[in-house]
Amino acid sequence: MCVGNVIARFGCWSFLKGGFVLDCPSSYAQLYFQRSDGATLNILISSVSLQPFTYRQWRKNQQDMIDKERKCTATIHISNVQGERMPRASIIVKQVSRDFPLGSAISKAILGNPTYQKWFKERFNTAAFEDELKWYSTEPQQGKVNYTVPDQMLEFTRANQIITRGHNIFWEDPKYNPWWVRNLTGPDLKSAVNNRIKSLLNKYKNEFIHWDVSNEMLHYDFYEQRLGTNTSLEFFQTAQQLDPLAKLFMNDYNVVETCNDMTSTVDSYISKLRDLEQGGIFMDGIGLEGHFTVPNPPLIRAVLDKLATLKLPIWLTEVDISKNLDKETQARYLEMVLREGFLHPGVNGIMLWTALHPDGCYQMCLTDNNFDNLPTGDIVDNLLKEWQTRVVHGETDEHGTFSFSGFLGEYKATVKFGNRTANSIFTLYRGDETRHIYVHL
Repeated sequence: MCVGNVIARFGCWSFLKGGFVLDCPSSYAQLYFQRSDGATLNILISSVSLQPFTYRQWRKNQQDMIDKERKCTATIHISNVQGERMPRASIIVKQVSRDFPLGSAISKAILGNPTYQKWFKERFNTAAFEDELKWYSTEPQQGKVNYTVPDQMLEFTRANQIITRGHNIFWEDPKYNPWWVRNLTGPDLKSAVNNRIKSLLNKYKNEFIHWDVSNEMLHYDFYEQRLGTNTSLEFFQTAQQLDPLAKLFMNDYNVVETCNDMTSTVDSYISKLRDLEQGGIFMDGIGLEGHFTVPNPPLIRAVLDKLATLKLPIWLTEVDISKNLDKETQARYLEMVLREGFLHPGVNGIMLWTALHPDGCYQMCLTDNNFDNLPTGDIVDNLLKEWQTRVVHGETDEHGTFSFSGFLGEYKATVKFGNRTANSIFTLYRGDETRHIYVHL
């Protein structure tokens, strides 16, 4: 079992953090260190720490972190316009929107499908287009660019006040480039990529909160092989110039899913960020795809802890569980991943890769084609309910105040005293201080 990895360099200390889950009780564990290439290893090890947790302790820690990072205490002060306190005024507080972006990919199947649209907007505040922005979708034949479908999908997200990630401008994996792009070289390829990025970002400037600029660049280098080692850097520079308000992300897989892939270790990710920084590009965010088979929660937390030291927003961008597992196991593993992502202070958003098509989903669906929940859908609905503040009823104390703790987001308070009523809209946001809201009757 791989429990962690690090790129160790000669003559300096490297920090390795990881973890594992035992399927059965044990009083003995043995850690082995090995090189990924199998060569002889000669290292010094210092400050080894192995901290055990029971399942109950881990869950309590999860809940404590959620309460600390995703909730805030508020005190509502009720008075008349002269500032005189009003004890025993009745208060109803309702959360009207969530601060934390939790969403899903959508496909063009949502267009003209009111049932799919209703199901989606009742749950999610964030979306990504699974395929419809990718180059092979918008320009399947050279020179014939068509944005009709993403335009229509944006109309849906705009109409329902759903923020949307831009996925993606380029994809470094050769097989996910248009067939005609794979046949281009030299100046012809350079011209094509310039046309692509300018067309896309001029068309959609200020529409998307993020851009995945050069997808999976830890694993593949289609463009750099053909156009030179600075090509990815030029992509980011151009994107920054054309859509300066969008946050630019690296996006890759097997960073958080496993430690067996030495191509996409945390250190490899950080090294790529540093390379871009040397070229003048300071990344706006860290994209971790999250295509899991068997999640390892302690490893997930260790990876997030290490990446969080960069002080950049982390998003889990394409979360799903392998279709090779049964649906109950998918659901159980999905809950593990979502809880670890939601509790971590460095994670600013989670996207599920669960766009529904007539023939199913990429790896994992939340519902069947009739929009009846699968076990994974039940998990998502239950967590959405758990992470939403229930309607709060109360009355002010002798000081004219009422306090409560709620999940971050926007709230509406309705206050009544005698025949007088007042409403107040306020926001609970991140921070250690109690939020104070003043309402006049």
